[in-house]
Amino acid sequence: MITRSFKSRFFAVLALSALGLATLTLLSLLGLIVIKGAGAINLDFLTQSSRNFGASGGISDQIIGSLLMVVIAGLLVLPVSLGLALYMSEIIKSARARRAAKTILLTLNTVPSITFGIFGLVFFVTILGTGISWFVGSIILAFMMLPTVTLASYQSLNAIPSIYRENGYSLGFTQSQTFTHILIPQSFHGTVTGLLIGLARAVGETAPIMFVATAFSGVGFPSALHEPVSTLPTHILALAQQATNPEAVANAWGAALVLILIVMGFSLAGQTLRILRRKELSL
Repeated sequence: MITRSFKSRFFAVLALSALGLATLTLLSLLGLIVIKGAGAINLDFLTQSSRNFGASGGISDQIIGSLLMVVIAGLLVLPVSLGLALYMSEIIKSARARRAAKTILLTLNTVPSITFGIFGLVFFVTILGTGISWFVGSIILAFMMLPTVTLASYQSLNAIPSIYRENGYSLGFTQSQTFTHILIPQSFHGTVTGLLIGLARAVGETAPIMFVATAFSGVGFPSALHEPVSTLPTHILALAQQATNPEAVANAWGAALVLILIVMGFSLAGQTLRILRRKELSL
């Protein structure tokens, strides 16, 4: 007869094995990217524009294009997400309606990124006639980030003790004043954490912006909203198609390492803010 203790140990071993396998896979992948990409990275690679369809030159335009799109996407999604979170937390009184809203957001978060790209192509490029535009790409990325930022803000708002709200109302604050002077400042860390996590995901996306916002080569910093940009993910994709060119492959590894470092930077910033917030709440 299999005892409960044996089952517990067996599943603990399985869990540790799965964790070890996932960690080993991640470290192997990161190690390969670092080894292959470190040799391509230097000051010229980071500051010069690409040449010869990306096979030579640097990736300065791609870095600027990627950061431009995700920063604007973050600025677009932040007020919308914060407003939705406040509506869910403070205005909706029905528990069933709140669960429905959370379910919708969680479902939206599972939509494949290519679906957002096709939506942008059909609605913005075809129907509205915007053409290939970096600003449209930022809007699409903002749609993708919406569930992450909204849910993070919602959880942060729910973590605020109700006495804060009661004290605000007892001092004569209106609902809007309570939002702007108490709830939003108190939930700031959680909102920014969710925003940084969303940015970390968005900066590495290729599919949602490939059809609506980017060009594979020949573009620099945009001078208007309707112009395309070049980004690191699409640049890596273009270089990967030149597998017979050693210089292009080396540049692809270097661009991949830079992209990983940017993603890790956003993720670490988000995790740092989360840890600091937990320490503040424990005091």
